Amino acid sequence: MTYMILYSVLSLGAIGTLEAIVLYFVSQRFKVEENPQTGRIQEVLPGANCGGCGYPGCSGFADACVKAGSLEGLNCPVGGRETMDRVAAILGIAAGKTVAKTAVVRCNGTCEARPRLHVYDGTKHCAIAAALYGGETGCSYGCFGYGDCVRCCPFDAIRIHPLTQIAEVDEEKCTSCGACVKACPKHLIELRRKGPRSRRIYVSCVNRDKGAIARKACANACTGCSICQKKCEFEAITISNNLAYIDDTKCRLCRKCASACPSHAIHELNFPPSKEKEETIHTLN
Repeated sequence: MTYMILYSVLSLGAIGTLEAIVLYFVSQRFKVEENPQTGRIQEVLPGANCGGCGYPGCSGFADACVKAGSLEGLNCPVGGRETMDRVAAILGIAAGKTVAKTAVVRCNGTCEARPRLHVYDGTKHCAIAAALYGGETGCSYGCFGYGDCVRCCPFDAIRIHPLTQIAEVDEEKCTSCGACVKACPKHLIELRRKGPRSRRIYVSCVNRDKGAIARKACANACTGCSICQKKCEFEAITISNNLAYIDDTKCRLCRKCASACPSHAIHELNFPPSKEKEETIHTLN
């Protein structure tokens, strides 16, 4: 009996040793040598692992930087320009041009403009609600306000406004990682250029219904009337599927489109009051 136990132990030990030797040689055969620069780059990255760079975490981005040979098209949205300068210094190459961006929520359907028609009594998750129905209002394109974008943001840069029940972005905290963009089932959130002095102009609506139907669902909806397009001198506005869109690479922030929009669907952020608004305020006073 003792002999059988000893034989079994020795047999298992021999098999284990043989497997260990095989695994060692296999690991050596297929071993991937990591460039030491990859580790150095990973050390200067913020470590958020948000995926905003388009790669699976900071390690994936660091590896891509080393293999690319150029930093054009590569950007860490969380670390920004300062981090990319450090990466460039490690690699000994020029840093690529980076454009500061921030998330914007393209919905202006406030409670007054987009009144509730019924009450949703299901799970308060946008993705689940979107799979079941269009929403509590007549506009099936608008923000649910259930906060999927809030829960996925690793930087606490987005919240649901308590009065409008629409998601809003804190641009001081936003790193343009894109997590909220991916989380929104209605594709309401977009990354746009911050612009000089954080000034931006964009169409705060994604309703693609025809004008009368869109306005019936929401008083602030874009109707695709093309008035803004005719006002724009820089060909920055296009109309497609009854919806206007402003190209932030062409927009010169002249604001003529915003003042011309009959439904106030075009938002202008961080601008001083226009002369027309100042004259209106002065007249009212």
